[in-house]
Amino acid sequence: MPNGAEDGGGNGNRSPVRRRRRLLTSSTTRAQKLRALRGLGVLGGVAGVLVALMVLPTACTAGVNARDSARWFDSVPADLDTSGVPQRSRILAADGSTLATFFYQNRVDVPLGRIAPMVRKAVVAIEDSRFYEHGAIDAQGTLRALVSDLGNGEVTQGGSGITQQYVKNLLLTQADSAAERDAAKEISAARKIRELRYAVALEKRYPKDEILRRYLNIAYYGAGAYGIEAASRRYFSKHASQLNLAESALLAGVVRYPFAYDPTRHPEAARKRRDTVLQRMADLGYIDQATAAATERQPVRLHVQDVKSGCVTSSAPFFCDYVQREILANPVFGATSGGREKLLKRGGLTIRTTLDRRAQKAAQRAVDAHVPAKNSAHKAAAEAMVEPGTGRIKAMAVDRKLGSDRVRGKTWINFAADADHGSSIGMQAGSTFKAFTLAAALDQGLPFGTRLMAPKAFTPVGYRDCKGRRVGDPGASLHNAGDGEGGKPFSIVTGTQHSVNTFFLALEKKVGLCPTVRMAEKLGMKQATGKPLQQYPSFTLGINPVSPVRLAAAYAAFGARGRYCSPIAITQITNASGHRLKVPSAHCEQAMDKETADAVNYVLRGVLTKGTAAGQGIGRPAAGKTGTVDNFSAAWFAGYTPDLAAAVWVGDPRGGYQHPMSDLCMDGRCYGPVYGATIPAPIWQQSMAGALAGTPASPFVRPPSHFFSKGTGEESARLPDVRGMKVADAAAKLRAAGFTVRIGGAVKSDYPKGTVAEVSPSSARPGDTITLRPSKGGGGPKRRAEAGGPRHGIRG
Repeated sequence: MPNGAEDGGGNGNRSPVRRRRRLLTSSTTRAQKLRALRGLGVLGGVAGVLVALMVLPTACTAGVNARDSARWFDSVPADLDTSGVPQRSRILAADGSTLATFFYQNRVDVPLGRIAPMVRKAVVAIEDSRFYEHGAIDAQGTLRALVSDLGNGEVTQGGSGITQQYVKNLLLTQADSAAERDAAKEISAARKIRELRYAVALEKRYPKDEILRRYLNIAYYGAGAYGIEAASRRYFSKHASQLNLAESALLAGVVRYPFAYDPTRHPEAARKRRDTVLQRMADLGYIDQATAAATERQPVRLHVQDVKSGCVTSSAPFFCDYVQREILANPVFGATSGGREKLLKRGGLTIRTTLDRRAQKAAQRAVDAHVPAKNSAHKAAAEAMVEPGTGRIKAMAVDRKLGSDRVRGKTWINFAADADHGSSIGMQAGSTFKAFTLAAALDQGLPFGTRLMAPKAFTPVGYRDCKGRRVGDPGASLHNAGDGEGGKPFSIVTGTQHSVNTFFLALEKKVGLCPTVRMAEKLGMKQATGKPLQQYPSFTLGINPVSPVRLAAAYAAFGARGRYCSPIAITQITNASGHRLKVPSAHCEQAMDKETADAVNYVLRGVLTKGTAAGQGIGRPAAGKTGTVDNFSAAWFAGYTPDLAAAVWVGDPRGGYQHPMSDLCMDGRCYGPVYGATIPAPIWQQSMAGALAGTPASPFVRPPSHFFSKGTGEESARLPDVRGMKVADAAAKLRAAGFTVRIGGAVKSDYPKGTVAEVSPSSARPGDTITLRPSKGGGGPKRRAEAGGPRHGIRG
């Protein structure tokens, strides 16, 4: 760092850890002698230049060359650029609190009015006491320093005033490459002349106060703190406007040799340097001697604040990382990756985000409670929360710390995000994708009471993808998962509540594979790698690998009555000058009719009340869907209210098929096979309850009547009265009505022998098992007047 022109006296003129070394001693090597001679040559050249500059104004009449030289030096350099000083960027939560900082140099630029006046006096006193009196070049100080340097055979005094020091710092700060940094630091007459010329130009462009402000904001104060505001926060945990005399003198003294006078490393040297500054201030009349003496008796009191760059120490590390990757990857923030990184780490950005502190805490506590970071089974969990109708990501939690996965309990992979925002290639979605088949069916107007046979096994043939190609495998046989059942008919409502695989394969075939895929796409779904969704009959069973944040955004559209918004994490960005930058939009659009969404909500509410996630409600209107991936390789739950949606994944980062959750024991607790309702749904329940605590509950809208044209889909169906019919005929009739038939033991009855005497139960739903007991004659219940009984049936 540059030396000051004024330094008070004593041994304050040089670093306490450096000793003056003379040239050309008996032990000096030939190479050292050559370097020393080159340095003295530079000093001599600069001295000549300075002498010339001092006489140029009076020598301009001596000839054209002298006049042109004066004009060249006095003109404003075309490449003079005072912008681009690195400033730290901040990521803020929705409430304005800081989530993380990013910086190449930890700097916060502040106006002069926000810098304590005593700081300005202290810096001027110790660095350049004639700053407000001389021009760009302090001839007296510079010549004195040159004489000293030439006499000692080395550079011991810099002779640079504040303006020249600002120029040197500016050129070094703006250097983007090692070569540019070396050029900014090299000892040469050319560099010195360039700096002097810039200093002259700056003195013409800016008033003294502005130059001082810029210098205070660019100087390095040690310990990673650049600029007076960052230094004040670093050492004293206060703003530069709040610094007292002792603190101001300490920081003013650090600038000359930031490492040697760093009060955290060398407290005694820093104190002596502070006292030198105080004495210099007293000598100049800035403070009286009594004040200086009293302040010198004070110990150095620090309140160190450690500012880390990046997301590792953030309270929401994976959300922070998501925001960082959004800026580094999105062309809206710059044409090249290097330019975007420079913007983030040097641009002094204020990045306001969508993160809700309460929701984030609730999500993090829930995933950590159910799947601890260092759990014995090595499982992981991730959750993303999205606001319906806006796409704003309210929370993003992973049950790990952000860091190298070589350390247990850490990972760089954001399991809640897509590959471009977190390196995750996604996880198969399981039965959560059945919601898109449901939505496609209701979008086509199918009523809740629509019933389809769900066989024990299903052969996937008769499907076409969106290009019209036949897809399917005649040799395959798809079965129901452990959380489903089959072998009987189901309605749209009951098939969803029970998550019956073969029912949804049949429903997808009825609706069409392409309409189902198109519905998912309209709701923002794509593979976590960014590739289009795979189109096979098992699409409805969730074969596509996706991310929790994208799934949460899709389910949020149901809560927003069909309005889909792509997930966003950034609401506003302002640069160091206060100008707003363009940020990605949520691109909200109506993905389906409101009435269709209302119908989806009606059906999915039953999952939490009567279906696979019964008992996982949150005390307010809510809907959702469980998801269990093939062979228990992963488990999901996606659920929502009109105010908030969330998707939870639980699985094994090492590979779900290699490490399934078919018989999971974790930290002393055994779960057996893990379904969507086993761990993911309780995580969802806890996090949603915490995130929405204290907020009024919003209701869902009742779907229109045409969806009830075949009933609610849940009521008991008309059970034909087949008493008195031949057993074979009765069984066929019941099966045709959607029931399963079982033949029981014969009973005495007034019905003819071999006909049906009893039917049990007397009321049932399609798919239920009906037991028929044949008559063996011999008396018993009276035979009805008309064989076969009344045809109106029995309703339960």
